[in-house]
Order: sequence, then C-alpha cells, then structure tokens
Amino acid sequence: MAERVIVGMSGGVDSSVAAYLLQSQGYEVIGVTMQVWDAACSLQMEREGGCCGQGAVDDARRVCAGLGIPYYVMGFRDIFEDRVIRPFIEEYLRGRTPNPCIVCNRDVKWAAMMKARAQVGASYVATGHYARIEKLENGRYTIKNSVTAAKDQTYALYRLSQEQLAATLMPVGDYHKPEVRAIAEREGIAVAKKPDSEEICFVTDDDYAGYIDAHAEGRVPGPGRFVTKDGRDLGPNKGITHYTIGQRKHLGLSMGHPVFVTDIDAKTGNVTIGDDADVYGTELVCSDLNFMAVPDMEIGETVRLSGKIRYGGKPAPCTVEKTGPDTLRAFFDEPVRAITPGQSAVFYEGDHIYAGGTIDRKIR
Repeated sequence: MAERVIVGMSGGVDSSVAAYLLQSQGYEVIGVTMQVWDAACSLQMEREGGCCGQGAVDDARRVCAGLGIPYYVMGFRDIFEDRVIRPFIEEYLRGRTPNPCIVCNRDVKWAAMMKARAQVGASYVATGHYARIEKLENGRYTIKNSVTAAKDQTYALYRLSQEQLAATLMPVGDYHKPEVRAIAEREGIAVAKKPDSEEICFVTDDDYAGYIDAHAEGRVPGPGRFVTKDGRDLGPNKGITHYTIGQRKHLGLSMGHPVFVTDIDAKTGNVTIGDDADVYGTELVCSDLNFMAVPDMEIGETVRLSGKIRYGGKPAPCTVEKTGPDTLRAFFDEPVRAITPGQSAVFYEGDHIYAGGTIDRKIR
C-alpha cells in the first residue's frame, strides 16, 4: 500500500510540481490549501494581486484535478489573524521590522498540514520550498540548502520543529527553478507559466504603513523627527511605521548625499539618519531561539558558524555565543549590513541550519 502524503498547495508552480514528483514516486498524494481569508476578502485580494486570493485556490484545484488527486481547502482565518497579522502590527508599532512568513510557516501552514496528516493517516506532509531535509548523525533533523542558491528558502524555515521536520518532504529542493518549470510544461500542469509571488500575502500593494494604519485600531503613532546620531534635528518624519533599518528611498530628505535609516526609537518617534557606513554592524543579540542541528547550547559555549540576517542576504562567517537561557550573541568577522530588530538571524553549519532566533538589537 502506497504511503500517503499531504501536499500544501499554494496554486503556484513549485507546490504543483512537488505534488507531481511525489505522485510519480509512488506516493498517494492529497492536496490541501490553507485559506486564511473569507470569500469577500479573498476576492478583494485577487483584484489587487494577492497570492492568497480565491484565484490561488482555483489554480490549486485545477492542478489537483489534472493530476487526479483529492483536494481540500482548510480555513484558518482566526489562527492567521492571531499568530501572524496581530504580531506583525505590534512589531511595527515597536519600531521593529518583522518577517511574518517565518511565523506563518511553523504556526499556521505546518500546524495545519500536521493536523490534516493525523486526520487522514498520512505518513508525511510536503511543500514546494527550495530546501532539503537532512537527518544528522546525532539523530537531529535540520534544513539543508537547496541545490540552487538563487531560490534557496532555508532562511524562512528555521523555526520548524523536530516533529515537523521528521514528517516533511521537500522534493523540489533537488531541482533548479528552470527545471521545475520545464517539468510543469512537459507534464501539462496548468500553472507552468504562472509568475512567482513574492509579496507578503496580506499586504497586496506593498504599503506596510498603510496596512498598519488601517488595522491598528487608532494606535499608530504620529509623525516624529529625523535626527542624526549626534542629536541634530533634521525635520519631521511620517511616523516610525514608515521606516526600516537600512532604508534610503522615500525619506524626503535633501542632504546632498545618500543617507540611510540607522535606528528607530518607538518611545520618542525619532528615526536616526546616517551614512552608509553607519548601517553596518558586527555584533547582534537574538532571542526566541530555535535549535535544529543540536538540542541546545550551554550558556557560555561558543561555536563557529555563518549567519544570515536577511532573507535575500548571504551567510557571513561569525562566532556565536550562548549568553542566556534564550539568547545568542553573534560576532561577525566582517561588518554586515542592516542588522534589523524583528528580523531573523539564521546560523548555518556548512550547508545546513544550526539554529536561529529573532534579532533584538545591534550591539555595535
């Protein structure tokens, strides 16, 4: 009897090819989509180009029909609101820049698929992420880089638990993106030419500040001041939710040379402006940790790793020290750009994830 697998279907080419690959390997495949919006909101998102609208569900349903596999839609509006949207808003109100997709992966998508897996007696869950899962000699499961650095998605998956990893398959991690599209076209998969979606699914126009203003129930702070690191006042800003560390565009400042956001103070509303060199740092502290390659570290223990502080960044050599029950401090060999509170620091041992956490602050 074939092993059963639940495939999370986004309506895109990657998850569609993942379903096809698993089916061709002999698995009994069931497609599911986690819908986090009601019908009216989904239709609005679809008009504005969102990736979680009704069109995504329709595309996933068409793919599953073409493959001849069952397909189900699971509603998770309340948990998505509670675990993803509200923390997203709260982080911006604190002057931080969150990454909601990382939270959504573990607490919404995988949680939903693992629940469905138990309900239907499936052996595995699967997605179309460009990553691979490896079981190390110590028995721990970890996320390993995909074969293509251009589409590597390991950074966004660092919060997955050992239970989730042990039950997960990621078949497209062994392929390059052009190969995945070629498979889709060869097999006549309906979404073979569908463009990738890269925006945050619930902010369809890329206007984070506008979204927060509309959903923060009147708690958005008003305009503050632009200041330099030595305290010089440069004039009013639009409010802290409009800015992130390292930002250069849309500041509305005429300084005669490029300037960048280097700090955001939620208490005063001040946004500190500096030169490009001021954006770089060599030390950070992160918390809310998740270990993959090892169960934990001893307080005071250090290890040589490579750290990645942005989704699109590259891992940089560093020394990581466990400084408290739930804190790590990273010392980078060379300055890294835009250490941003709220973003994630993900640490790699070779080509797999060792641990990661949420950045609290830049030390220097």
